[in-house]
Parts: sequence; C-alpha cells; structure tokens
Amino acid sequence: MRRFLCLLALTVSACDVAIEPAPQSVPVAQTPRVQGMAPAQARQAFASVTRRVEPVAERECRQRTQGLNCDFLIRVDPNPNAPPNAYQSLDRSGRPVITFTQRMLGQIANHDELAFVMSHEAAHHIRGHLARQVQNSALVSVGAGLITALAGGSAATVSSAQDLGGFVGSRTYSKDFELEADELGTIITHKSGYRPSIGVRFFNRLPDPGDRFLGTHPANPDRVRVVQATIDRYGLN
Repeated sequence: MRRFLCLLALTVSACDVAIEPAPQSVPVAQTPRVQGMAPAQARQAFASVTRRVEPVAERECRQRTQGLNCDFLIRVDPNPNAPPNAYQSLDRSGRPVITFTQRMLGQIANHDELAFVMSHEAAHHIRGHLARQVQNSALVSVGAGLITALAGGSAATVSSAQDLGGFVGSRTYSKDFELEADELGTIITHKSGYRPSIGVRFFNRLPDPGDRFLGTHPANPDRVRVVQATIDRYGLN
C-alpha cells in the first residue's frame, strides 16, 4: 500500500482537461470537431494569456491559503505527440505546475478559452485538490485492506484490495473537485481580464463524458451550469 500511495502522490494530477474520445454509445459522426488556433497564433496566445493569468492566480492563491506554494510554473509540454491535455501537478520541490500539451493548444479557439482552462487548473492547486485526492485514496485504501484482512484474506488479497481501494478513493470526489475548480476558475478568468462566458464555450465543443461510474469529470452541462451560476452570482461577464 505504501508503494501505491507514494506512486500516486508523485504522479496523480488534480485534473485532466482532455479531449477524450466520445463514449461508445455516441456515433463518432455526432461528435463536433474542435477547431483551434493555428500553431503560431496558439504560441502567441499562450504567452499573452500566461502573463495575465499567472499573477492573478498567484494573488488568489496567497489570499485564499496559508503556507501553500503559490509560485505557479505554467508550461507547454515539449513532446509534440502528447495527446490533447491540460493538467495541474507539483514538481519535487512542491511548486505548482500547469502543463498544456501542444495538441491541447491546437484545440483551443481563443484567448478567453485558454484563460478559462488555465485558471481552472490554477484553481485545483488553490483548492488543495491534489492533497485531498491523495488523502481520500489513503483512507479508502486502508479501509479496504482492513475489511479484507478481517474477512480472512491472504496478504496478497489484502494488498490487492488496498490498491483497488486507493484507486477508487482517488476518484471518489474527483467530479466535485472539477466543479469547485470551475467555480474558482471562473473568478480567476474574470479577474485576469477575460470573459468566462466565452471561455466556458470550450465545453460545448467537447465530447460529453456524462456521469460514468468512477469517471473523473462531470457531465459538460453540469459544468456549464456551475460557471453560469458563478457569473450570475458575482455579476461577471
């Protein structure tokens, strides 16, 4: 179990905003093709948006937390073949890192969408989702192992139960985390001078993950509702 939790702590991301294949029940022809910016335009947009979002995200981080490393590193994955994705992680020193793959940048249509995704990832760190995810994984892993041991399971069975419990625990609240990050990300987007009402349209062009068992992302309409409710509550645009 300890090996599993150490590996989880080093590799798990609080969020993957990815362009995923559509569920098997949805014909491919019904999945809208995502049109993004040209590569040169995307690179310029990334530099421009980063300059505006990063200081706002760091300020929000310092205001909303105590003792948390708020020195964001926002980067582009150098691997051109990495699948479309954006995610938040921590480096070995505990510095928060937001990574966009090059193919992800090619899927984003404008500065508002880019700012929204970037702000969403920053919000994961500010809300402490990585630590909470690891904690959830540890609690469920220990519980699963204990129940299996009390039921007379062998050492191998207990170990397998712990690993499975850790996996389930890491995903238990992942959808709630996404919605929390959508809410705070909406605020950071607005404070950075971008329009979350435009940025949220990114979800409208993605295959809907639905509400799958142990899925990591909420249904797209649920995410749009959270963003719109946040816009309405704080009078944003």
